Amino acid sequence: MKQLLIYDRPTPLNRDIHRHLRVQARPGDFRFSAQVNSVPLAASEFARASADFPIVFAGDEQPVPAALVGLRANENLMTDAEGRWRDGAYVPAFLRRYPFVLAEKPDSDDFTVCLDAAFAGLGGEHGEPLFTDSGEDTPLLKNAVAFLGEYQQHLRRTRDLVARLKEHDLLVPKVMRVEPQGDEAFQLHGFSVVDETRLQALKGKPLQELLRSGDLGFIYAHLVSLSRIERLTVQLDARRAAQPAH
Repeated sequence: MKQLLIYDRPTPLNRDIHRHLRVQARPGDFRFSAQVNSVPLAASEFARASADFPIVFAGDEQPVPAALVGLRANENLMTDAEGRWRDGAYVPAFLRRYPFVLAEKPDSDDFTVCLDAAFAGLGGEHGEPLFTDSGEDTPLLKNAVAFLGEYQQHLRRTRDLVARLKEHDLLVPKVMRVEPQGDEAFQLHGFSVVDETRLQALKGKPLQELLRSGDLGFIYAHLVSLSRIERLTVQLDARRAAQPAH
């Protein structure tokens, strides 16, 4: 079973063990995400992602914003058979950081930089090294670590957003109905959305807090995105039509 959705074997980077490891970039190859139907999002991504995907909140105790990229289990509608992402569609940062990831250290606020040891672009004579001969970070690793650090900051901002949504009791369970052409309709559930009626009822300090923090913009991007379920349904119909009949 995969950990962290797309990571098979996240392994802590070690300057000694991985001194001569090379990473070969595979731009445009998203085959590693072909079997996920939702991808975590940071709040800062809502505006751009809302043009392409429904944004929902997955989980009960600690809801996580997620972009729906598929409507059936183990199917990403945004990738084709060669792993190419759909032209023009937003690629979430969660996927763009692959094969790198940060892992929290136990009982600490610090993180360990990890690499998916199952990444197809590891090893061999080709690619770029992660460390110099003297053990220093190469530009490739420095850029990756900088991106991970920035992403982690956006995640902290996202947790603040979710905390305020829970504080004001704005999240409610949602069921979405999907009606594919030539097939039975089915339902998507197991996630929450912001309740517009409750949002409109907010007044005074709670509403001012959402305005001052910038959360209101994130909320409206989320609400607008929910209509993108129709776009995903069209993509599902197109994929089914392209599959050979059995």
